[in-house]
Amino acid sequence: MPVTERALELALTAAQAAADKKAHDISVIDVGEQLYITDAFVIASASNERQVMAVVDAIEEALLKLPEKAKPERREGHQQGRWVLLDFVDIVVHVQHDEEREFYALDKLWKDCPIIPFVDRDLAEAGAEAP
Repeated sequence: MPVTERALELALTAAQAAADKKAHDISVIDVGEQLYITDAFVIASASNERQVMAVVDAIEEALLKLPEKAKPERREGHQQGRWVLLDFVDIVVHVQHDEEREFYALDKLWKDCPIIPFVDRDLAEAGAEAP
């Protein structure tokens, strides 16, 4: 079953919020067929603990601003700031320090699942402005 409209809205909003805080290697993965407890994963990397926390805060703020607000049901790893998991039920967000991202390789673990396209709106706008 493909991701729901709600999950897609949450995932793309979270991905954009992460991009706005300069997270990199942002992936949105449709895990609904493989994992029945959620529809999608959003995975983003940050270069240090402070940036991980800034990305997490930005994602939470962005999802609270949606017309149908979303708050995480569960948050893990917030104290360490190396890998924070936000469980919004429809989606699960992983914000990882670069080292954790490389070591745990969640993208490779879920490589058989479809990727949901995400393009940072700032990059899309910059590309549209280029001659």
